[in-house]
Amino acid sequence: MIHQDKEVKNTKIKTKPSCCSHDEPEHTDHDGHDHDGHDHEHNVEGGWFKMFLPAIISLILLLIGIGFDNYFPQNWFTGYIRTVWYVIAYLPVGLPVLKEAYESIVKGDIFSEFFLMCIATIGAFAIGEFPEGVAVMLFYTIGETFQGMAVNRAKSSIKSLLDQRPDEVSILENNVAVKIKAKEAQIGAIIQLKAGEKLGLDGELISDSASFNTAALTGESKPDTKKKGDTVLAGMINGNTIALVKVTTAYNDSKLSKILELVQNATTKKAPAELFIRKFAKIYTPIVVYLAIAICILPMLFVDHYIFSDWLYRALVFLVISCPCALVISIPLGYFGGIGAASKNGILFKGSNFLDSISTIQNVVVDKTGTMTEGVFKVQEVVIKPEFDKEEILKLVNALESRSTHPVATAIHNYVGQIDPSVELIDIEEISGHGLKASYNGKKLYVGNFKLLDKFGIKYDIDPASIVYTTIAIAFDEKFAGYLTIADEIKADAQETVSKLKALGVKLTMLSGDKSNVVQFVADKLGIATAYGDLLPEDKVNKVNEIKAKNETIAFVGDGVNDAPVIALSTVGIAMGGLGSDAAIETADIVIQDDKPGKIAMAINIGKQTKKIVWQNITLAFVVKAFVLILGAGGLATMWEAVFADVGVALLAILNAVRIQKMKF
Repeated sequence: MIHQDKEVKNTKIKTKPSCCSHDEPEHTDHDGHDHDGHDHEHNVEGGWFKMFLPAIISLILLLIGIGFDNYFPQNWFTGYIRTVWYVIAYLPVGLPVLKEAYESIVKGDIFSEFFLMCIATIGAFAIGEFPEGVAVMLFYTIGETFQGMAVNRAKSSIKSLLDQRPDEVSILENNVAVKIKAKEAQIGAIIQLKAGEKLGLDGELISDSASFNTAALTGESKPDTKKKGDTVLAGMINGNTIALVKVTTAYNDSKLSKILELVQNATTKKAPAELFIRKFAKIYTPIVVYLAIAICILPMLFVDHYIFSDWLYRALVFLVISCPCALVISIPLGYFGGIGAASKNGILFKGSNFLDSISTIQNVVVDKTGTMTEGVFKVQEVVIKPEFDKEEILKLVNALESRSTHPVATAIHNYVGQIDPSVELIDIEEISGHGLKASYNGKKLYVGNFKLLDKFGIKYDIDPASIVYTTIAIAFDEKFAGYLTIADEIKADAQETVSKLKALGVKLTMLSGDKSNVVQFVADKLGIATAYGDLLPEDKVNKVNEIKAKNETIAFVGDGVNDAPVIALSTVGIAMGGLGSDAAIETADIVIQDDKPGKIAMAINIGKQTKKIVWQNITLAFVVKAFVLILGAGGLATMWEAVFADVGVALLAILNAVRIQKMKF
């Protein structure tokens, strides 16, 4: 559930320095404190040179030292001088890791990657392998820096979301714009939004029209033109005119607040692979340390010419290559990349576990109204008998329906236009479940369903059951005058959505509370084989349970309050977040921000690609590490090869993980 009292604007995302602290990069809470305990942060703002400066210093000193060792063999570069030189080369990259190792041990986390690196490098110094000791720490640090850059890149789209809401807004007071804190703005206040400014709160547009950039909220690059009375949301960027917006929602209750909270909490729900790797690393790392000790000590009992330094070297090589960095950082990074790629496209996953879940969906169950259709009724056909004046009848119907708040009345008004002031109706009466009646110039006017005509004994010469759309029957002067048909338009990308889902091998089912013949008509038009209408909320629950009884994984997509129970019941619940109800959005596991059904197939694709990348990384890391571990234990791999293999695998896995950011879905 979303806790709307939280302040999410100042949320700061931090990146952990270690891939073996048994957790993924995470963010701090509202007060900015990092609960992980590490203060180091990979900050791209300082520039890549600042990030790599310690490694550059160590690399220069290392190369000079190797040069003196191999190409300038002078007597003075021996003994203490050589040792001090390599210690100085080691310190820029080694001190931060030694510090982290100490802090981890103090917290009780002895077998961290920091600990492995410290043992390996200090051990190399102990047996006189100074260049290799420096190289191990140097390349480890370079790998860590690249990891930080990769994490920041994966988070870029989510960071852009966190920066969408301005802290201040301009409120009109006595026609003068006054800057105040956005959270202090009262409902009903008028915001003056200049060209290029971001809206700080949800509201109603009171200017005649304005164009807004909604890309950060919906992933849609095309500007969205709003008219007077339309809803506009916090985070939208005004176009090239001054717009006036009346605040309708409190700061912490805005759509953007809810989006930010979803993003903020997304990484707390782990995918099974992440949970496994975290547990695996805690068991794996100490086992590796004990195996390294065994490699060093046990041969003493079986090898005739046992040389301690040789077997210690093998153990150190084993330790270097055994670091589970590629797994522990690249797998969470893969999921984080998937969440970021989805949010960039206007799809919010509430946790990485749902990326896994949606990749296995077998049956997508969709609501009709608001999901596959626009949810806005429009007049489709007007049939008026020749003996009546069509224009006059429509004027009368428009005037009578103006007394109703039903969506049908809005559709008729939008079709006919302004109400003719010369039309004076009297004795207006609403008959529940039937329609409206009134008198005009001494003649009775009836507008409603065919049950209304039956009630008053008015004969008609058509079969209402033969008309698919919602039908508004009209009678005037006790005679059947004709009818209008009204329907909810199918969304522009609904047909393409069905095709894409079928291409993914996913079944489709449509459930709706609308009339069965209307639901079947829409389903047939879209190519959905299974459709049910006239369903109450409990009927939808029963239908979903029937599908689940077949052991099929289900994603239910809906937007209304009545959809919340089935959204909660499904394997994955998906809510249309643009016009959807708060209940549906809060219950759902995935929120589609722009209400486009095409994003359903996109979400499944992102889930499948993320899972594929994660398992590629797991396979790559295990295969390469197993191979080099065997070589290291057998004395066939040097520490140079070990460090290149470890860092190389980690970087390959990281590059593979962030690849999803560039994919087109």
